[in-house]
Formats: sequence, structure tokens, C-alpha cells
Amino acid sequence: HNESNERLELEPAELDAANQVLNDAQPQQIVRWALANAKRPMLTTSFGDHAAALLHLVVQERPDIPVVWIDHGFNTDETYRFARRLIKRLDLNMQIYAPKHSPAWISATLGGVPNVDERAHKEFTQQVKLEPFERALAELTPDLWLTGIRAEETEFRRSLGTLSQDARGLIKVAPLLHWRASEVEAYLAEHELPSEPKYFDPTKGIEGRECGLHQAAAVSSSAA
Repeated sequence: HNESNERLELEPAELDAANQVLNDAQPQQIVRWALANAKRPMLTTSFGDHAAALLHLVVQERPDIPVVWIDHGFNTDETYRFARRLIKRLDLNMQIYAPKHSPAWISATLGGVPNVDERAHKEFTQQVKLEPFERALAELTPDLWLTGIRAEETEFRRSLGTLSQDARGLIKVAPLLHWRASEVEAYLAEHELPSEPKYFDPTKGIEGRECGLHQAAAVSSSAA
């Protein structure tokens, strides 16, 4: 824990003003703004297909930033190998959080991995992703969260600004929000960074669906 519990706080008008600038900025400029303004920044990753882009962007500026991975235990073998490769290559300061119960226990008690339309799916998501994330927030007490979400991924993400603030008061910054997949892929190629398409998130189940992490608390910014 840090000695100081001071945190970055922005009024809605300040948030909107910052978005006016950041929505047109390049990802590297956005990352620099975030790191310059935060006291305790946190970066999250799922080690999805394009994860290396944001990880690389951020650790170039702040090599020791805490990188939070909610390892729900249901990742593909390819994802685990990809994660190991990236952690080593970028020398990431990993903070790995896992569910309180093993994947075998969770599958047995919920009757396997539930589909998104099953009643047990909400409980599954709570156990494997939301509870570990809340634990990460409680232990790391970040005041700024850097995330790799992009607007073209879901309808909800299209409604966000580069900068948003949730009901917890946590500032969320999405440097790649306005990049298309082709731009991310160009960045990966330019820096010779790997990608891994064999990724599956059982809390989303289908393309274009939120897992709940980004909707867990209401967003208070009106800027899009």
C-alpha cells in the first residue's frame, strides 16, 4: 500500500474538458497524460489477441506499473503460453488475481461453464471475474485504471469517452478506444509484438458482449 491515500479526482466538467483533448490524441499521448496525472495507476490485461499493444505502450513509459490479470482459470492453453511469453518479454510487474475456488470446484457446483442465457451465468461471472477484480482494487487502491477496451468491440464501449469515471470514483483511461483492429495490428507489426487469436472469455460467451467488469459501476462522464 502507498502511504498516501490521496487520489486523482475530476469534476464532470473537468472530465469533459479532458476528453475534448484526449479523444483526438494519439494513444502514446493519452498514456503519458494518464501517468502524469495519476498517483497510483493500474493497468489491466486479459492477454487477449491484441493485448501486447497496450502493454507495450504503457510499460515503455512506466516499466514497473502494476499489471492486473484476472486469471479466471478457464483460459485456453494458447492464452497461458502467450501470457508467459509476454510477461517475460516485457518484464511485466504482474499482479495476478484468481477466483477463491478452483475451476474444477466452480464447474462442479455450477454444472459446468454456464452459457450466457443460463441463470447460473451471473454467479459464474461474479465468482471468476468480478470478485477477484474487487479484491485487486481493495489491495492496490488505484486512482487510475488503464484499459485496452476499444469502441468497435461493443455498443457499451462506443458510448464511452477516452476518459471516464465510475461510481467508485475510479478514473478509467482507454488509450486505444478509437483505434480500429487494423491500427492495433499495424502497431503490433511495427514493434514485432506477438498476438494470439485462440482466446475465449467464458464470461462474455459471444462476440460483442460485456463481461460486466466495465459496467460494474455507472459511468459519470457525458463525453463520448
